[in-house]
Amino acid sequence: MNAEPHIGFGLEIVAADVITRHMREMGYSVIFNTGTDEHGQKIYEKALENKQDPQAYTDFYAAKFEDLKKIFNLNYTHFIRTTNPEHKQAAQEFWRICDQNGYIYKKMYKVKYCVGCELEKQDSELVDGLCPLHPNKELELREEENYFFKFSAFEKQLLEHYENNPEFVKPASKFKEITAFVKGGLQDFSISRLKEKMPWGVSVPNDPDHVMYVWFDALVNYISTLGWPKPGSEYDEFWPGVQIAGKDNLRQQSAMWQAMLMAANLPPSKQILINGFISIDGQKMSKSLGNVISPSEMVSKYGTDGTRFLLMFLGPIGTDMDTSWEKLDIAYTANLANGLGNLCSRVAKLAEKSELTNQFTPPVKPEAYQAAMNSFELKTALSLIIDLISQADQYLSEQKPWTKSGEEQQQILKQAITQIVLIATLLKPFMPQTSETILKHFSQEKIGAMTPLFPRI
Repeated sequence: MNAEPHIGFGLEIVAADVITRHMREMGYSVIFNTGTDEHGQKIYEKALENKQDPQAYTDFYAAKFEDLKKIFNLNYTHFIRTTNPEHKQAAQEFWRICDQNGYIYKKMYKVKYCVGCELEKQDSELVDGLCPLHPNKELELREEENYFFKFSAFEKQLLEHYENNPEFVKPASKFKEITAFVKGGLQDFSISRLKEKMPWGVSVPNDPDHVMYVWFDALVNYISTLGWPKPGSEYDEFWPGVQIAGKDNLRQQSAMWQAMLMAANLPPSKQILINGFISIDGQKMSKSLGNVISPSEMVSKYGTDGTRFLLMFLGPIGTDMDTSWEKLDIAYTANLANGLGNLCSRVAKLAEKSELTNQFTPPVKPEAYQAAMNSFELKTALSLIIDLISQADQYLSEQKPWTKSGEEQQQILKQAITQIVLIATLLKPFMPQTSETILKHFSQEKIGAMTPLFPRI
């Protein structure tokens, strides 16, 4: 957390919100947790560079991430900061348990380290001697005494867990990638830093000279947010859970964290959903290139629900995505302004002229939509909705209700409104405000003309 949130994070958190809303519609109680990882060398160095105290620095950026709740109309229940006292206490207790179980030890440490990733790097992972994700940062060569986690002890358990849970990581390509990584052999990793060199972190229990490595501390947030290790906390009801992360967190989320849970005798996560990266016209987002797209910019242009639609239209939980302002404009115009918005306006205006009396029953959700949502295939579900919009437009083009009158016209409009109500119902998790507006408008006893839902750009 050393910059304002960009659309990559926006896509992840909106995807989590869509899943949460869907599961609640299905009758489940859901804890939706997000927050900020605030420790580590990368943040410490940025704070010093800005001549700020690290806590003040993270306070500033945490507020930027909390702003997303309003910007995206999110309904999360928990926002955790890893600088919270409760989280620090949980991280320390987690350390103690892993230590008592024999999975933490101390040794001299010599490694190539990428500050950008906050990860050790093997030669096989490097391109021209540099980290491919942070080619502008020189790798650091480190040698010091650190605590280590016995990651190597969990190769067999991890592979067994993967085999017994064939959809543990989605998409399948990322599951294949992490399985190959574990099969290639695991190396123990450092889980502490000397406080005299890097003081910004959670103190190691019973050793005032060390702070925890950022990932060992940060990953514990998934259970500390639920009140672990306190008896009778939300942890007892809601863990294990589903996690959403970017592809650069694949190893940490689906291997390192799972081994840590096993070391603490806690259940592994239920599932890990991995997003690809978003590029802009084939290039990585970069301030120097001036091609960074921010969530607030998108909402200013497309509105909250328009932005939520466009992010999900890109395709969360899958491969890398490429977009641009031009591509976003085209998708917005085709699917929302000329698509859903135009459909609703046309039918509402015709209904007003025909003095149509509303008599509609709640729609039944298509099985294909339910299956897609239940398996977190969000773009597939959204594509099904887009198809329904096209079908409704095609129906109107064929039936031409504007050329008809009386009962014949009203029957055509009733069929079209039934389709619109279905579309709006399916859109609830994706575009909650828009869905509510459509359903409220078309549930009136006498349907009038409608204010355009999506202004043209």
